[in-house]
Order: sequence, then structure tokens, then C-alpha cells
Amino acid sequence: MRYTYEEVALSTEAKKMRDILVDYIGVVSHRLPDDIAMKIKELGKIEIDPLQQLVYATMRENQMLAEDLDRPSCQDTGALQFFIKVGTNFPLINELNVILKEAVYLATKSIPLRHNAVETFDEYNTGLNIGTGLPTIYTELEQDSDTIELYVYMAGGGCTLPGAAKVLMPGEGYEGVVRFVMDQMTSYGINACPPLLVGIGVATSVETAAMNSKFALMRRAESISPNENAAKMEGLLEEGINNIGLGPQGFGGQKSVMGVNIINTARHPSTIGVALNTGCWSHRRGKIIFDNNLNYELPLHEGVSL
Repeated sequence: MRYTYEEVALSTEAKKMRDILVDYIGVVSHRLPDDIAMKIKELGKIEIDPLQQLVYATMRENQMLAEDLDRPSCQDTGALQFFIKVGTNFPLINELNVILKEAVYLATKSIPLRHNAVETFDEYNTGLNIGTGLPTIYTELEQDSDTIELYVYMAGGGCTLPGAAKVLMPGEGYEGVVRFVMDQMTSYGINACPPLLVGIGVATSVETAAMNSKFALMRRAESISPNENAAKMEGLLEEGINNIGLGPQGFGGQKSVMGVNIINTARHPSTIGVALNTGCWSHRRGKIIFDNNLNYELPLHEGVSL
């Protein structure tokens, strides 16, 4: 049976939220978030080789053309993922899943976005950019709140989606975490388009570590973990990965990463779960915060109005 989708009747306010999200998905597709744009500019000043300078100049031109032409900045517009913290009193919570799915469906037609939803085992593209389990929606409930905080992320087939996770035995310690990360970065790290934002999750199992690594990519590139030991590891790993010498687009250089972000949660005493995801230089993520009247803020895209 082939996947089909029919638009669902929504309330007037739900349609308003949906249409705002359609517009914002368009912004995310062609304009880098402020922290990533700043990092690209900063790293471009460090590299002095003519080839590396050419790569950074091409990145800047790509972004300028994407914004001027209102077209996605990368041909792989990814699988849409939403990371949400929603108040239990947010008035549209009951319609939220439908709002998000329709926003992706309509954005795919209007922007347009590449059709990236392939039904597994049946092996056909739905042609809608939505399918079974797509878009992916991760939801955290916030008690006694009536607002919603929502990350929009275009997870590309060359960067975030080929992540890796493993459960280490406690005897491997945090040295095992570092070994896992460096092994991954020296094998598949080049699969994404450097300079990379590296998200690392440390937790109790593969799935909790994997989720943490995705949440880590939602953090700003220049941010530092509030945990002193995790922050120290971020700095050491950033230095180590830079020393691999990937450089922009893998052509070699002094800087391979825009940042290394770790999110850690508690673990079972017998295990250390670790996971890694990488965001390429065209790290298309956005953040939108709605109040209960659908007034919104865009903290990662200053000056943008929808």
C-alpha cells in the first residue's frame, strides 16, 4: 500500500501557526542561523591557503545567492526534524502533530524542498517529503506553561543522519568516549561538509546517547557545557579534531570544526552510552518560540520577520 496524505481540518489558530512555520522552514532552508554564519566568517579569516580561501569565498557566495534568490542553500534539504519543549497549557497542543506535518507538506510545495521521504522496505519516494514517521517529532512537556519552544532542523543525508552510537563498558571510562569520537571522526567525519559542528551525547544507552547528541547540535556553536568536566572534554576534542586537518570541505586546513558540543545525562553504573552526530557547515537549524497568542521570537535569525 502506497503512502497517502490528506490535509486535515484545523482550527483557525492552528492554520495560523502552520503558515508561520511554513514561512520559517523557508528561512531555515536558505539562511544560516546567526551563530553558524558568524563561525564561518571567523574561520574564513584563519585559513590563509588560497584554496581554503576560495572554499570559504564560495560558501559566502552560496549563502548570498540562496538568500537573494530565496532558494535552499543545499540541494539536500534533509529530513525535517522538530525538537520541541511545549507547555501543557499551550492552546494548540492537541493539534500540534498535524500542524507540523502539514507545515512540512506545504513548505515542500511552496519553497520547494527536495522530496526526501523514502518508505523503507517498500523502497519508493512518497513525493511529499513526509511519510511513515516523517517528519520526526521529539516532544518534551513543560508543566504549567502555555508557550512552545521549537527547533526546526534539516537533517541531511551526508551529515547528521549517518550518526553513530555505542555502549561502552565502565572499564573503558571517559577515555573510551574520546576514543570512540576520534575513531568516528577519522573514518566518516569527512562524509559531511567541513567545518563541522560536532554533537556528542553521553548517557546510559545507545538511544539516550543518540538523542543527547542531536540535542547537542541544537546548541549554539560557541556555547560551552555548564558541566565543568564536559566543558573540558569539549575543548580537548575540538583541539584533537582540528588537528586531523580536515579543513573547509576536506581540502586541509587549521580548523576542522565550528565547535564541539556535549550533552550528558545520568547513566547506569555499568554502562556509558556515547553517540556522535555532525552538522555540516550549512547547518540549517532554526528556533522559534511562540506564546499562547502565537506571537513569536526567532533567536537564531535576528532581524527576520515572517
